[in-house]
Amino acid sequence: MTVTVLVVDDSKLARIVAGKAIAALQPDWTRVEAGSAADALDLLGSQHVDVAILDFNMPDKDGLELASELRSSHPHMPIAVITANVQDEIVARVRALNATFVAKPVTQDALSPFIAGAALRLKKAGI
Repeated sequence: MTVTVLVVDDSKLARIVAGKAIAALQPDWTRVEAGSAADALDLLGSQHVDVAILDFNMPDKDGLELASELRSSHPHMPIAVITANVQDEIVARVRALNATFVAKPVTQDALSPFIAGAALRLKKAGI
């Protein structure tokens, strides 16, 4: 079964950069993208997603709000929240949602621990 990772960021360039890092780390994973939290929720209504990587700063609904909604409906999904806003409060809020904080810029090295952990969790779950 193929693993599907959702990348949500209002910046197309940021989605491309994250997609390239994911492709380098897990070339067999399928990537889907959304430019907003609303688009992500629509996509999740029609497609199975195993892993989510969410930008923190987005219009309308930020990555923490989206992570909270995802956590409610997908309690075991590996979720990362990415941001350049490295404040203790935001890191703590991300961790309180049982999600992983990843600082921007999103590089292969920055994403590697999250992607490796997500792959291990999915393998243990039989995905």
